[in-house]
Amino acid sequence: MTLTKSRTPGTAVAAALALTLLSGCGGTGTAAVPDGWGTLDTRSVSVSYPKNQGYAPQPAAERSKANAAVALKEEKGVRTGMVSVQLDFATGVGDAGEAAAAAGAGIGIGATRKDTRDVRLAGEESAREARRIDYEFTSTGEESTPAEGTRMTGVVVAGVDSQDVPFAIRINAVKDALSAADLDSFVASITVK
Repeated sequence: MTLTKSRTPGTAVAAALALTLLSGCGGTGTAAVPDGWGTLDTRSVSVSYPKNQGYAPQPAAERSKANAAVALKEEKGVRTGMVSVQLDFATGVGDAGEAAAAAGAGIGIGATRKDTRDVRLAGEESAREARRIDYEFTSTGEESTPAEGTRMTGVVVAGVDSQDVPFAIRINAVKDALSAADLDSFVASITVK
């Protein structure tokens, strides 16, 4: 009997741990928001941005109609960073690969792709698969962007939400203004609905 009693609590602990791990892996959890960050929330996705580094939401009346939400960092009238969410930006898109191909086409001529990889986002199980593209480009100096020739860093995360609506979430900033950890936190903060 002593043996049975000592195994029962161990079995209960193991079962509780397994349940905790399973519930963290598959459900509709919400991504963690880093301390000091704000969140852009749309009907398809939410994503966080580094509010503690000067990013602020752009009013709907001021942003492009192509963007469902935007947070900007402006310094002396120059837009040195931007997080944007585009929804339903392409037709005939049915999965993360197709969404990434369409979003990647919008990166622009002269951009240098650094990495492309599959990522799993928080949120609806049927829509968690996405693709991340890291790239660099040179600012044109137009429309309140940094001076012509300034190197910029970009990340786009693309996928399809649970209602089959394609999304593309981008962060662009002056190169080295955001750390690799900041860019990873940006991706990890995305919740797809």
